[in-house]
Amino acid sequence: MDKGYDCWGSDDPASPVIVSVSHAGREYPAALLDALRVPVTALAALEDRYVDRVAAAACRSETVLVQRRGRAWIDLNRAERERDPQVDAGAVPQRQPSAKLRSGLGLVPRRVSGAGDLWRRRFTGEEIDARIAADHHPYHRALDALLAAARARFGIAILFDLHSMPPLSPRGPHVVIGDRFGRSCGTRFTARVERVAADAGIACAANMPYAGGYIVERHGRPGRGIHAIQLELDRSLYLDAALNGTGTGLAATATLVREMIDALADEARALPLAQAAE
Repeated sequence: MDKGYDCWGSDDPASPVIVSVSHAGREYPAALLDALRVPVTALAALEDRYVDRVAAAACRSETVLVQRRGRAWIDLNRAERERDPQVDAGAVPQRQPSAKLRSGLGLVPRRVSGAGDLWRRRFTGEEIDARIAADHHPYHRALDALLAAARARFGIAILFDLHSMPPLSPRGPHVVIGDRFGRSCGTRFTARVERVAADAGIACAANMPYAGGYIVERHGRPGRGIHAIQLELDRSLYLDAALNGTGTGLAATATLVREMIDALADEARALPLAQAAE
């Protein structure tokens, strides 16, 4: 069965660093297209536009999971409970929904900036259950297995969750590192990534405005030797001026990501085995 994602590299990881690219998917199933009330081009605003191409240029021996189906179909960086009653008949209304869910960016996005509401109809609970079973569960099970395999081999595993963001402001950071305010990743790993950005002259921030989503929250278990860190790249670093296609900065951005991966792997291998497994 098509699981909706590609796995680059071995399921016996050659590096303690596992890379995830969950929001760059550009495949839109027919059932999604039939339900759209906006042009399919509007869905590009939900994509981490072509950040998978950055990953492809940056990664070497690392195992990489890349989701092919678009985020509008199902958002792998949201928990299963973040189902929106306005678009999902199977959702259970929550007393205190998350800010993302309130804004229309739940497990199945309800709206997109610049286009408004996405859907002509409300989906049945069974339809969303099927998406969870076909896409959400397989991706996270695959990450679980890869991280466990990396930890078994190296005594430690690091999930590097790669995303992109719209430009924040002319003086805003071009890179944002998210570790759930230290809960998903040891500070020594976050510090190494920050140092790589600083050495490259790239403005960097930690946890503001992106502290990391469900992927790092679910998989990061520093106490068990599994660390998870989210990286947001300003799209102007690697896309063209219209932020639509890849630009001349892609190679330099891939080099930056490569150096971050190397730094994380170096830090992991420098950690005593007993300490890594604590």
